[in-house]
Amino acid sequence: MHKIKAYRISKNIFWKIPKCFFIVISFFLIYYYYYSSLEACNEDINICASKYEWIKTKIKEEVISCFILEMMIQLMLYKYLSKKHIIHISIVLGYFFYKSHGLSFDDHGYFNFLYYLILLVLFTIVFIPFGFFIIHCGFKDITLKLIIIYMLIILFVVIFFQNFGKNCNDWPKGLNNTYIENNRTKYDCQIKIPKICIYKNLEYFQDYSSLIRKDCKNQNGKKAKENILKYSTSPYIDKKVNRIGYPQLNKDKSCLQDFRDKNNMLRKYLLKNLVDMDKKDILIKHFKDKIPEVEIDFTNIKEPKLNINVQYNKTLSKKRKLLEKKVQPYSNNILLLYLDSVSRVNGLRQLKKTTKFFEKFMSYKGGFHHKYPSENFHSFQFFKYHSFLGYTTINFPLLFYGEKYKEKNRILITKFFKENGFITSAANDYCQIDNVRAHHKFSFAEMYDHIFYLCDPNNKNINVNTIRCLYGKNNYEHLLEYTNQFWRKYQNNRKYSIIIGNQGHEGTLTVIKHSDDLIYNFLNNLFEDNLLKETTIFLLSDHGVGMPSIYFTSQFYQMEINLPMLFIIVNDRKNVSYEEQYKFIHENQQIFITAFDIYNSLGHILYGNKYYQIQSKSKKKNSCKSKYGRSLFEKMNAKGRFSKKYKHFKQIGFSELACK
Repeated sequence: MHKIKAYRISKNIFWKIPKCFFIVISFFLIYYYYYSSLEACNEDINICASKYEWIKTKIKEEVISCFILEMMIQLMLYKYLSKKHIIHISIVLGYFFYKSHGLSFDDHGYFNFLYYLILLVLFTIVFIPFGFFIIHCGFKDITLKLIIIYMLIILFVVIFFQNFGKNCNDWPKGLNNTYIENNRTKYDCQIKIPKICIYKNLEYFQDYSSLIRKDCKNQNGKKAKENILKYSTSPYIDKKVNRIGYPQLNKDKSCLQDFRDKNNMLRKYLLKNLVDMDKKDILIKHFKDKIPEVEIDFTNIKEPKLNINVQYNKTLSKKRKLLEKKVQPYSNNILLLYLDSVSRVNGLRQLKKTTKFFEKFMSYKGGFHHKYPSENFHSFQFFKYHSFLGYTTINFPLLFYGEKYKEKNRILITKFFKENGFITSAANDYCQIDNVRAHHKFSFAEMYDHIFYLCDPNNKNINVNTIRCLYGKNNYEHLLEYTNQFWRKYQNNRKYSIIIGNQGHEGTLTVIKHSDDLIYNFLNNLFEDNLLKETTIFLLSDHGVGMPSIYFTSQFYQMEINLPMLFIIVNDRKNVSYEEQYKFIHENQQIFITAFDIYNSLGHILYGNKYYQIQSKSKKKNSCKSKYGRSLFEKMNAKGRFSKKYKHFKQIGFSELACK
């Protein structure tokens, strides 16, 4: 009897040990990947971004997690594990997913969480039916059953994508029926064309804005006002305020400290300097020449409005006019429409009207219009423009400082434009320090003359998969309105304007299409009102799609991360000949280029023919010329440029490439 009891005890222990051992080892693997992939990122965001391998590690982590949970479910179905085991495991895994937010909630982490959760649900939905199917097949060996389940799943996925995934025939296509040229004998950079583009199958179901949120109406004005009052530390407003003015971010030197503060960024300065626009005595006493240009009107609490009134500075206008004699630029005005996280291909897919605006000037001989009888319009597109990494913190300094992101003595390009008679403006729908100043040193010489950043505490819908809204309008519409007013009020001055939008910073690849009409109308209205005289327009991004989504492992997605969009319209005067420069930029559309080349192109437009006399920044720190790039208006050697440049760029942090 004692032997039988001992045998039963030993048998129970024997069966319990493997379960415990299996669970311990499984969670050890999960947490190993978790800590190895994320702890460095939490300590230093640049380390994480510069080591793109962490994404691969995250994929391993999620696959292991999902596999383990599904294994637990299958074991429970076969009554190998009890319900209490599966409940315990689910709670632990649920807590793990909840905590596994990548860099942080603001920096993509929410997407990591959703991505894992979606994958987990998909595993569960697909695996359980297969589990029941295998149960009734008569297989007794549980290991064999589980192997068959996973083999069938893999087979199902392969068959689905091979037969139902649509091809990418239109992927290499550009404006006006042009295509990527992959001639090896002519170009070093040959783009790898993906074979299957599953976004064509799923685009309709991914367009949550059309399915769920078609407009920006019905914002709760009372709650929005309470939210501002809750976080504001300003002595210039109280609970009875109806019109709240944003402070001008470029009129007070005390805001410089807030620009350097990565934790509070610009929001801290805005919240402690909000003002009641109805209290004239406070405005006169404390704000004087820095009267807010942007206000939130809560007079009708049911329909709050964001009102913009860009203030024309007559003194500044005259002062910059005197500096115009220093250079003869290729264009007197530069307008940059900067959309974060948009690939060339997705720009063409989603911004159909906007890219059509560029397309009508595709003829190399130039486009003519009765409103611009003395000017030519030339439009160009760049098929092989490469990002350094799928991360703005790394790419932004290259575009607007002409230096690596770790360079200590960077100078924002606005300084050079201001020194040569340009009035500058910036509008951004994301309150982020990277897009103002990506280095701790700062000077007022680099500050934009007019700045509008949506640092409102109600602007929390960054990185979401639907239209981003604030006070009844698309966020991007506010930015366009601000720039529109700036452009019209300073129409007799040289201008440099940048609009930074984050509508493309999401995983569905569809949200930016809901800004297409807005951008097109903005450009077309300026054009029709004869306000694009001597203007160069850039429609660009710093990297392609970069947010985790169901497309993340797709080949087309991996290609597009590295190929941001770049379309340019150059408008020059007939009485000044830049024929050779336009010939070069026309040839460079199929050449491997980087953000350094865009930076040098901006400098080339600014200085005109004097650009060739300027030394690179490696020798002279006060020039708008980077040692790492060349201007798109210069002759570039197509053969050998990619291999030589990439070899150098790889040493300073270049990531993946779409070239082969």
